Order: sequence, then structure tokens, then C-alpha cells
Amino acid sequence: MTTRLMGTKVPRVEDDRMLRGRGRYVDDVLSQAPGTLHAAVLRSPHAHARIVDIDVSGVLDVEGVHVVWTHDDLTGAMAEPLPLLIPHPALTHGRTQHALARDEVNHVGEAIAFVVADDRYVAEDALDRIRVEYDVLPPVVGIPAARAAGHLVHDDVPGNVGARLEQENGDARSAVAAAPHRLELDLTVERSACTPLEGRGVVARWDPDVGRMTVWSSTQTATGVRAAVAAKLGLDLGQVDVITPDVGGGFGVKINHPWPEELLVPLAARALGRPVRFTEDRREHFISSAHERGQVHHVEVGFDDEGRVLGLDVQFWHDHGAYTPYGLIVPIITSTQLLGPYKPGAYRVVFESLYTNTVMVTPYRGAGRPQGCYVMERTMDAIAAHLGKDRTEVRAVNFIQPDEFPFDQGLVFQDGRELEYDSGDYPASLAKLKELVGWDEFPAFRAEMAAQGRRVGIGLACYVEGTGVGPYEGAHVHVETSGKVKVSTGLTTQGQGHATVFAQLVADELGVRLEDVEVTTGDTRRMPYAVGTFASRAAVMSGSAVHLAARRTKEKALRIAAEALEAEPEDLEIADGVVSVRGTGASIDLGTVAVLSNPLRYAFDEASKAATQFSVGDPGKPPVAEDDEPGLEGKDFYSPERSTFASGMHAVVVETDPDTAEVTILKYAVVHDCGRLINPMIVEGQIHGGVAQGVAGALYERMAYDEAGQLLNASFMDFLMPYVTEVPDGIDIDHLETPSPLNPLGIKGAGEAGVIPSAAVFAAAIEDAEGIPITAMPISPSELFELRRRRATEEDR
Repeated sequence: MTTRLMGTKVPRVEDDRMLRGRGRYVDDVLSQAPGTLHAAVLRSPHAHARIVDIDVSGVLDVEGVHVVWTHDDLTGAMAEPLPLLIPHPALTHGRTQHALARDEVNHVGEAIAFVVADDRYVAEDALDRIRVEYDVLPPVVGIPAARAAGHLVHDDVPGNVGARLEQENGDARSAVAAAPHRLELDLTVERSACTPLEGRGVVARWDPDVGRMTVWSSTQTATGVRAAVAAKLGLDLGQVDVITPDVGGGFGVKINHPWPEELLVPLAARALGRPVRFTEDRREHFISSAHERGQVHHVEVGFDDEGRVLGLDVQFWHDHGAYTPYGLIVPIITSTQLLGPYKPGAYRVVFESLYTNTVMVTPYRGAGRPQGCYVMERTMDAIAAHLGKDRTEVRAVNFIQPDEFPFDQGLVFQDGRELEYDSGDYPASLAKLKELVGWDEFPAFRAEMAAQGRRVGIGLACYVEGTGVGPYEGAHVHVETSGKVKVSTGLTTQGQGHATVFAQLVADELGVRLEDVEVTTGDTRRMPYAVGTFASRAAVMSGSAVHLAARRTKEKALRIAAEALEAEPEDLEIADGVVSVRGTGASIDLGTVAVLSNPLRYAFDEASKAATQFSVGDPGKPPVAEDDEPGLEGKDFYSPERSTFASGMHAVVVETDPDTAEVTILKYAVVHDCGRLINPMIVEGQIHGGVAQGVAGALYERMAYDEAGQLLNASFMDFLMPYVTEVPDGIDIDHLETPSPLNPLGIKGAGEAGVIPSAAVFAAAIEDAEGIPITAMPISPSELFELRRRRATEEDR
């Protein structure tokens, strides 16, 4: 039999093409096609202003300009606000932007006018001729200003509060008040952004002869963009195809749909009868796409002498920017995933989601979990410090135990289902982590470093990650007459290795060679119904669907082959694309089985002669049964009852420079549990990438707004990112596999694991090195230097 590929470190099949420069991105689509036009967008220079007048009279005089639109030029559904994608009863004041601003702008970078010209240079020059008269209004920037509500982002949203949501399991306030020990903490996480290699881009072509729109978009949800384009342009869904070519990173910012340009570009393509393209530049991405992370938390916790949490009461404020197209997903995840692997005696969480005159918030890798993990792990460290206990001991007494799964936290998760963990073994993960990082040996190492005048610290952080969120994904598996297997799923891909892991699943289930499987993702022509790539759901959702579709295909192949080989299906096996009867020499190629599955009238080659109308099946039966269809293929959908919950623990050893306050990573260790591993190498790649982004978010990256709402670091000259020299070149990784009972493969998601605990683990390690409480992240050397100065001043008093 063919060697099983599940759990094997198979090299990525995508890499050869990518490393040879053969990737094909949106900016490559129709780039040389004659007649292709280019679009550019005029964006607001103000964070908050009323639009008094827009004068475009001089624009069409520019040679090469074909169209200039403002909101007044849009009609019907295009003139209405963009959709609020995920409504929620608590989102009482949801607001979304228009494709082009109507009457008012609410953040720097909001789209005001749209120009299409022969090339981007002409389009940009035309933008300079547009004259906009503004009535500038006071902006609301940051959570303190939003809470103070001295000014309003939207006149009809009292107090700038878009939503307030409370969940409670038990009586947390009473439990805190009655506990032997109590602490209060105030914790802050600043805004950041994912800044993928490739920004947003869209190309559209309208075929008037058949009334069909083809859109290429750098998106994480091809089917969502398809539905939006059809609805806003008044087209039937079947008239729109959306194709996602290679995508240079998504990380959450490309899950929002539609972006204004994803509607304006197709609209222009139809109006002008020519292909139209738009690619944002880097500054546009900073000021007009999406950010995340910004939250302020107040924690009250009560605990016993062992450090066991008896009551936990958390209130936090979430900055969702000027609009809420993605609803309350991020703060809901924070509020529920904050609990991590622990079981507090009682838990209450209340959050307010606030409007500010800044770029809107959509999920960024981790999607609210880094903030929650930071809050819970800082709380655990504070308890340990208060009691004088080892930090691992306090965590251990609060863990959910392996025999307690499934474990219901008594809350409602982002998918509207119960927050019920499916499987895990947190004590085993902690034991692995302590050994991996050398936790028990660290005091001796610290003493050795101190003798050399060096400061070192160690930190750890634990997390649980809800993954595989529904509602569904589907897959189609088709065996060609050549024996090659074509697999398609509507899920998009942004470099995660889907073409490899899905091929592994099909090769295993169908019994074919890996190199004979070809995977297509993100093409609505191949799979018109899908949800998208986000929330660490690809392996769980599409992986399960691919597995089920391959199983259907295999069942049909065995049935057809059994008839041809005059055997029973249960006596057959498939290996390397050949169906054979066990214990005999009788066999048939899978490609020939594909020929037999489609009874044609005519033979086209030697294999096809076996499938003419004169030779197929029992003469007393129709060639194609009533409950069957021609072709060796299978389609299936997977829809989970609830999310799976992966988990993990990170530890880091850092050194802080006594003079410059720079932070150097000496060791980084990860223990990760995503259920059964499909491809350990790809999981480890996901962890490495996540850790890199986590280091960035903890030590370097932030969105720096001034009081006027101007983003001060909207370029890679100013937005501080780590280089390879700042990211640990060696990460020690160990895996734990506790299979999920919720899907046929026993898998859980892995895509966001590396980034979730980063703020928490670095805060803990720096605090351990310096002896100074770390309550705000990210932290820079200058901020650490200032904390040292304040401590010295207080000690001198």
C-alpha cells in the first residue's frame, strides 16, 4: 500500500513555482492586455470633516481620463452604505462607510472620489485637480477620548458607544469580594496592523456579449466578494465570477468584503466596456485598510492561598475605529478567549466597542486573542507575585484537567455556539514547555548572567484558540481519465500550503500519488459556495470537506471497479492510482475507472473503448443509475456543530541591555496542540511566521496617531518592523496531539497560534528581568528606559 501521508513532513508543492518567480498576483492579471484602464482614489486628508463641495470640473479635461465619480454619481444599491457583514444584537449602533463618502468623512484615508484613466500616472494627476471644500470637525482619537465623549464620531451614536456586551458565568463580583486575596490591574494594548507583502488589489472585466463579470481580487473570501458585486451592481449571482490568484499575505485585513474598490472597479469596467484595475500603494494600505488590537482592560480578581481563581471580573474598551463592517467579532473573541486553559470559579466580562476617527478594525492574525491572552496571563503572573509562588504552579492549579473535556465555559463564542472546549491536555503541555525552555534550570542561568553584569528574564504564556469556525466549507474531487485528480475548494489561500495539505488528504483517502493531485482554491467557477480563509479554519473546514469528498469519490471508484473486475468492493484496494483485488493479480487503473464512470456513445482512445454504450454494466439496467451521475467525482460539504479549540504555550528568555534598554531574545520555545497533524512542517512554518509577527507586535509595531487623527508612521520608513536579525532564528517546537472529536480527521486549526501569546510572554519576561510591572504593550526600548527612570525617581523619594 502507498505510505500514508497524514502526519508526514511533505515539502510544499507551491514552493517550486514561487521560488522561481512564477507566482501570479492580482497586479499581474491583464497587466499587458491592450485597453486595460487604471483607477485611483482620492482620499480624505482629514480625520473628521463635513464635505461642503466637490469640484471635479477640470478632471475630464485631462487627456486620458475616462471617468470621475463622487458619491453623487452612484445610484441604487451602489449609493447605499456597504454591508454590515456580521450583525449582532449588542451592536445597537452599527455603522458602515459608503463606497465613496457621502456628506462626511470619518478618518484620514476615507475614499471620496474615483478616477479611471489610461494609466495610473494620469489617474493620479487627475486626482490633484479635484477640489474639495471641507468643514473640519473635532476628531475623536483613542479610547480615552472616545470614552470621554467630548465629541462624537457619528452624531447619532451617543457616547461613541457602538455596542455594549456582558456575559457572566456565576456571580463573579461576589466571588471576588469574598476571596481571601484580591488584586486589580489596568492593562493596555495599542493598535497595530498586519501590513501584508501585497496590498489590496482588484481587476475586473465585463463581457457584454454574454453579460458576465469576471473579477480578480486579492481577497480572503472570493465567494463573499462575488455576492457583494452581484448585489451592488444588480447582477445575478451566476453572472459574476471571482478569482483569487496568488495572494501575498492576508492575515485578516483581506477578509473584509467588499472594499469600496471591489465594487467601483467592476462598475467602471461595465460602464466603460474595458478592463479596469486598481492596486493600492503602501500609504493607502496604512490609512485606508484596517487595523486591530487597541483595547484597555480593567481586571479585578479574587483567589485563594494556592492561587486558584475564585472570581474574575473584567471590563474593557475596544477601539473599533470609524466603522463596524465586521461587527463585534474581535471584542467577542477577546472576552471569551481571555479564559484560556483555565476554569475560574466565576467569570464576568463587560465590554464597550467604541467609535473613533481612525481606520476601522477587522481581524488581524489572532483576532482579539492576543489581547485576551495578555490580560489573563498578566493576571496569572500578578497572582504568583502576590503569593510568592512559581508562575507555573499558579497556572497548574487553575488548569482544566484532561478528564474534564468537553468543558463548557458557560459563555457564547463568536459563532453563536456554546464556548465548549472539545479536547486538550494542558498539564502535559506545561510539562513539555518547562523542559523545552529549561524553566527549572533558569535560576542558575540568571545567577551566571548576573555575575557577568547581564540582566535576563524568563516568561511564559498559555492560550486556547477557537478554530474551525463554521458555518461550512465544501470541496469537489474529480478523477480525470488520465488518472490525475483535480481538487477544488472555494476557500482562498494566502501562502498557508493548502495545495500541499489538501493533496495529502486526497492522496491518502483515494490511494493516489501526491504528485497526481492538483488543488485549486478561491475560484468561484470551480466552487461557487464557500465562506473564506480566516479564524484558523482552513484545515478543519476545507480539510474535512476535501476528505469527505475524496471518500465519496473512492466509494464510487470501488463500486465501478468491482463491477469491471467481477469482485466485491470490500475486496478491493487502491494504491498508486491502481485498483486491485486483494490476493489476486486482477487490477484496473483509476483513470480507466474514470472512463467507465462516463458511458459515452463513442470511443476516443484505447481506454475509452471499455466505456461505450455497448459494453457498460448489466444490459438490464440503465448505464447511469437514477441515484448516480456520470463521471468519477465527488462533492461534499462539512458543517461543524461548533468550533474546535487548539491550545499552546510559549516561553521566552530575554536579555535587557542595562544602558540602551534594548530587548534581545536568547531562547524561544513553543508547545502546540492542534489535534492530529496533517503536515508537521507546515504547522511549524505557521508557528514560525506567527512568532515573527508576535515579536513585531510585542516590541516594535504600533499605529501612531496624533490628536488630529493623522497617522504619523504610514510608511515603512516610519512604521518599525523587525528584520530577520530581531526574530529568533531558532525556535524550539514540540507538539502535543489531542484529537478533536468534532471532525472526521481529529484536527484543529494552527494558523494564528504563533502570534497569540506574544505580548503576554514578552511582558512577563521583561518584567522578570527588570523587576518593573509591565502593563502596556507593545513596549519599546525608550518606554522601558522611561519605566526605569520612574522607578529610580520613586526609590529616591
